[in-house]
Amino acid sequence: MKEFGSALPALVATPPPGPRSRALAERLRSVESRNVTYLSEDFPVFWEEARGANVRDVDGNVYIDFTGAFGVSFAGHGHPRIQQTLEEQSQRLIHGMGDVHPPALKLLLLERLSTLAPWEETRSVLSSSGSEAMETALKTSELSTGRSGIIAFEGAYHGLTLGSLAVTARPDFRDPFRARLHQGVSFAPYPETDEEAAVALTEVQRLLSEGGVGAVVVEPVQGRAGVRIPPPGFLGQLAELTRAEGSLLIFDEIFTGLGRTGVVFEHEREGVLPDLVCIGKALGGGLPLSACLGSREVMDAWPESGGEALHTSTFLGHPLSCATALAFLDVLEEENLAARALDLGHRIVGRLSEALSTQTGVKQIRGCGLLIGIELCSQDGEPVVGGGAVVAEAALRQGLLVLPAGGQGEVVEIAPPAVSNDAQIDFGVTCLVETINEALSSRG
Repeated sequence: MKEFGSALPALVATPPPGPRSRALAERLRSVESRNVTYLSEDFPVFWEEARGANVRDVDGNVYIDFTGAFGVSFAGHGHPRIQQTLEEQSQRLIHGMGDVHPPALKLLLLERLSTLAPWEETRSVLSSSGSEAMETALKTSELSTGRSGIIAFEGAYHGLTLGSLAVTARPDFRDPFRARLHQGVSFAPYPETDEEAAVALTEVQRLLSEGGVGAVVVEPVQGRAGVRIPPPGFLGQLAELTRAEGSLLIFDEIFTGLGRTGVVFEHEREGVLPDLVCIGKALGGGLPLSACLGSREVMDAWPESGGEALHTSTFLGHPLSCATALAFLDVLEEENLAARALDLGHRIVGRLSEALSTQTGVKQIRGCGLLIGIELCSQDGEPVVGGGAVVAEAALRQGLLVLPAGGQGEVVEIAPPAVSNDAQIDFGVTCLVETINEALSSRG
């Protein structure tokens, strides 16, 4: 058997979840809000260890992780370079005072991000989560333009804090808190075809012409909505419309950024220059870290600190996260992870498309690098509501971790680590084909 990290699944408690995971689920039920973790007879397993593309649960089962832990482990779980950096930094400085007496590592990371960013001069704000980065971007747009109106897109997911929730489209997240959300947000259609793009751009232009819009917020590829990819040219035309009205274009690259889609930032793919970019997930190399990046001209809308920052947090520039982020950025470059993601993604999509070509219940297989969605449909073409979860639970029992996505849970989403080896990719593709065929056949 190969070393843990590059191994194939090994299930010692069949079927998962095993007895220890079940026992922990019962304990969790008694101490955590019932809204947080989904608990059932067949789900979840509790993780105990992870390395490379493998996860081991508390019962000793070994899985292949095709989720990348929500896309965080792009360089693999516990990458040796990142792990060593974490251990060394923990011996020197665990916490600093990010906006008062900053750790030197905060500066080093900001300088490094500036070299990657697309603007001649870059200014950034660090935070801990993707939602926080989006909060920074929305505040920046209002300071820069003096306008509070926002255009977002149907299917969008930008986070669940009040500001980011206001530009998140899903009603199930929004409805309980609708009265507290910013009312100046309008949603345009998110296109996947040229015809849909024309409709979407017409709607954006109409909304912009009404005035008061300070920002247009878009995911270059919608992740949680089911890996929805706009047609070529859409983002460029969106940028032109936005700038013509003096509004800011915000790219939410929290999921897509830093190599997962085959490029470091999505602006590289179409030559579209946004005004602000939000990144997170993979950035911290496994530790919580995010950032809002922008040009100096836009970010200088924030006043110079007079001793009190208008937007900060206790853990801003956390030295452990900054250290692992610098190590991750080294790994990203030295191991050419973006190119590897592009190659692996093409192979996975190609093999899935070939193997499922006669499966009428698969509406579409789409991907951008190692962010891939398999959309399930009924015989009449309607979404298979909850189909992604059915496949995820079936794959779990075979030793593969995947996630459901899409507005109705109709998509199987995969985001493997870029360090996944050929045998692990082969197993994952075969497992997905088998579980999808079985799930669709059982529904008739």
